[in-house]
Amino acid sequence: MKKYLILLLTGLTLFVSDFLTALPVMANPSSPKTPSFAVVDRQAPVMLAQRWDQKSDINGWWMSEKLDGVRGYWTGQELISRSGNPFYAPDWFTRNFPATPLDGELWLGRQHFSELVSIVRRKVPDAGWKRVRYLIFDAPDVEGGFEKRLAYARFWFQQHENPYAKLLEQQICENEAHLRRRLRQIESLGGEGIMLRKPNSPYEVGRSYNLLKVKTYEDAEASVIGHLPGAGKHAGRLGALLVELPNGIRFAIGTGFSDRERESPPPVGSIVTFKYYGFHKSGIPRFASFLRIRAKF
Repeated sequence: MKKYLILLLTGLTLFVSDFLTALPVMANPSSPKTPSFAVVDRQAPVMLAQRWDQKSDINGWWMSEKLDGVRGYWTGQELISRSGNPFYAPDWFTRNFPATPLDGELWLGRQHFSELVSIVRRKVPDAGWKRVRYLIFDAPDVEGGFEKRLAYARFWFQQHENPYAKLLEQQICENEAHLRRRLRQIESLGGEGIMLRKPNSPYEVGRSYNLLKVKTYEDAEASVIGHLPGAGKHAGRLGALLVELPNGIRFAIGTGFSDRERESPPPVGSIVTFKYYGFHKSGIPRFASFLRIRAKF
């Protein structure tokens, strides 16, 4: 019995000794002895806009069109999406790009989002990329305010020609009336809205009040749960999407679709973005209209 008691005490002593030895490591997670299970954040370090509250003074801010394209971040070596996934752009598309990061939008033109997505999401690029343009609106790592960063990008491409890259047009916002005139003009052409940038502002990763978006409508996302058949000129194809909001409210979206989208509508289970103008008392969005299927990159 005494022999077994000695063995038990010896084992307990070794356990306590090992535990005490491990305490410094447990208290210091950065210790190399501690295995790391952290997930690397691959998202592109991009600046994101806040919505203009219609009260803040935006006189003298830079104003540009809000593009309905796909965000593209040039790391200095490759072109990646906002989620951090690579675009398989042809070598000639990014030829002469600088070794410093660029922030911009891959764009095919107004109301061509679905077509753009079908081109840029392919792992084997094709000639469709010849129609795509990379519109640059910042050079994040360049020292100085917004104007200096844009000047760097402009000078670079003046010295290193690339027919697929160009700077997004910027103009000074004179006052609110000027902003609203420009917004009406862009929306009448099928554009989404306007982006405002504070003069001499830094590049800030994440949401920033130095970058504001202006639109006459709200937008949101919903899950597709069904297809409602069309009638009249839409007989034999999609009439409306039956969708569900995250809060469980269901409603139909019957406008905003192209002929191609009515022939081949977003599948059940997909997420779509729609625009609307406030809510009914029931919680259903007013004048909901389809914008696009959410694309994952």
